[in-house]
Parts: sequence; C-alpha cells; structure tokens
Amino acid sequence: MVDEAAFPRPILTIDVILLTLGAEGLRVGLISRAGAPYAGRLALIGGYVHLEEDSDAEAAARRIVAAKAGLAHVFLEQLQTFSGRARDPRGWSATVAYYGLCPPGDLEGAKDVIFRSADNPGPLAFDHAEILAAALARLRGKGAYSTLPAFLLPPTFTLSQLHDAYERAMGQPINESAFRRKISELDILERVDGAFSRATARPAMLYRLRARTVQAFDRRI
Repeated sequence: MVDEAAFPRPILTIDVILLTLGAEGLRVGLISRAGAPYAGRLALIGGYVHLEEDSDAEAAARRIVAAKAGLAHVFLEQLQTFSGRARDPRGWSATVAYYGLCPPGDLEGAKDVIFRSADNPGPLAFDHAEILAAALARLRGKGAYSTLPAFLLPPTFTLSQLHDAYERAMGQPINESAFRRKISELDILERVDGAFSRATARPAMLYRLRARTVQAFDRRI
C-alpha cells in the first residue's frame, strides 16, 4: 500500500489569459491580488481546482472565469501546463493555462477585471508574464492559419471588422484587398441574409463563420 503522506500533493491551479480587442490592439484581463503572495500585484484570472466540483480542467477554467470575472460565455482553448518549484513561493505548483477570447461587447458585465495592453501589461504576479507571452505567441502563430482571431468578434460581423480583428490579433498590418480575396477563396464565411451593419454611412453586409469551431487553413492568411 502506497503511503500518500510520503508524496505531498503539488499546488494545482488554473489560469485564464482573457484576451479581447482594444483600440490599439489586444488587451488582457487581469485581477489585482488581495492577499499574499504578491498582494496588490496584477495577475491573470485564476484559482484552485475544486476536486468535488470540477469535472475536468476546462470545467474549472469556466467556473473560475464566471466567478471572478462574471463571464459565462468565453471561447477557451488549452494553452499548456506551467510547473515547477520556483513559480510559487508557497511550494511546488502546476497551473493549467487556457487562453480565452472575448468580443469587447461581451465585457460589459465583467467585474473586478482590469484591462491592460497584452503586449505591455506592466509587472505581473508569479510567472504570469511568461504565460501571457506564450498565449500571445500561440494566438499569433495559430491565428495566421486559422479562424481563431474571428472568436474575438461577435457571431456576426462585417469583412472590415474581421480584417481589423486579424490585424490586431496578429499585431501587424494585413493588406485588406488580399485579405478579402483569401477569405473568399477559403470559403469559411456565410452571409447573414437581410442583415447589415449600419455603423457607417454605407451599410455593410454581415457575415458569420460557417463553423463555430476553429478551422485550420492550408495557407497563411
């Protein structure tokens, strides 16, 4: 029989890198830590796994985002696990990190969340700067070959809004005419019949993704 006392359990947490669109680019949602360690320091949205409540890591991530940010519907995808003795002064720890993509319009109910530039958020607690950097690298790498940046938008959007989302997600300019041509060739969108955006003087057709799961491309966008 194994003596469980001889094998102390590590600290197991979930961290969510909540990303949204801002005027200057991507923004990340952070929470000010109330207690030690790193009291008063900004940190990613995170918490402990509840063994009796969470069916798996994603369920824990959704519970934590709902409880700490007041957000019930966020696109989540697992990033990776970060672990080691040095990342938390309280002891050997592991965190399963998820990045979450949320349209700005869905953030009105977000509570206790401070949004900062994802590329320059300032000092963060624990190893959260490293985790954020990994999330941005994943989004910008995978986003170039998939529909991932579209999940930063509401379900329906204009082609201009989609182009803008890709530019901000990728952090670089994208030729708009070439972008529209590639999007048309990839056939990933469908028109929303009779729906138009009236955000400008000239109404623009609204579109939606053909699939509400991330679709990979055979070429860079």
